Amino acid sequence: MRILLTNDDGFYSAGLRASYEALRDLGDVYVVAPLVQRSAVGRSMSVMEPIRVSEVYVNDMHVYAVDGTPVDAVIVGIYKVIGDLPDLVVSGINLGENLSTEAVTTSGTVGAALEAASQGCPAIAISQEMDDSEKFEFTFKPYDFSLAKEMLRRIARIVLKKGLPEGVDVLNVNVPAKFSGEIEITRLARRLYRTRIEERLDPRGRRYYWITGDEVEDAEEGTDIHAIRMGRVSITPITIDLTASVDFEELRRWLYEGEAELR
Repeated sequence: MRILLTNDDGFYSAGLRASYEALRDLGDVYVVAPLVQRSAVGRSMSVMEPIRVSEVYVNDMHVYAVDGTPVDAVIVGIYKVIGDLPDLVVSGINLGENLSTEAVTTSGTVGAALEAASQGCPAIAISQEMDDSEKFEFTFKPYDFSLAKEMLRRIARIVLKKGLPEGVDVLNVNVPAKFSGEIEITRLARRLYRTRIEERLDPRGRRYYWITGDEVEDAEEGTDIHAIRMGRVSITPITIDLTASVDFEELRRWLYEGEAELR
């Protein structure tokens, strides 16, 4: 079995190392990850500049460090490092949860998994809930990934044996900081953050801005946010077909009636 492992936190991330430890005896694990922190870049791809790749060794982990985005890393991993579609692509373990429709459309972790699915590979995105102070670390930092590693290994073994269920392209797995002992299959909540922007002044008196936000406390039952808030592992099936599940005839009537009202 060939497994492509990537992330969006960079090749130095403790979460990437934890994933490697969980997967390394399930097959040939190829680690292809961004050279630096590339969180929140979604499915961004480098098409206007070249991509450079360096081979590095971190303890016993052989890594192809890609000077680009997580999507670049997936494409380089499939078509250059492996040379063919792997049996599974894993993105993570991300430092910080990736919940709701916001994360699915902005997260580099989930973006890498979606790119793998677009290329025809079953994919898992896995993230670990953490305090803000522990996210975006730039060096290997001790952290207890034991539950995330256990969940990743369990799910990866099933996917390698059976593939993903019909109609599912990616499994978005989120692991709580405090585990209740339960696992829940969930749907995406609408929003994780109440977005706000902070205005500050640099030492020369020039304005600059930080885009930030406050996390919502909870969401409806059955959603990924609610599951994590209850201490449950959340597994959300995702499809890359973003077509809305609506009645096309009703949509057509809406269009024609709208045009008539504008005349």
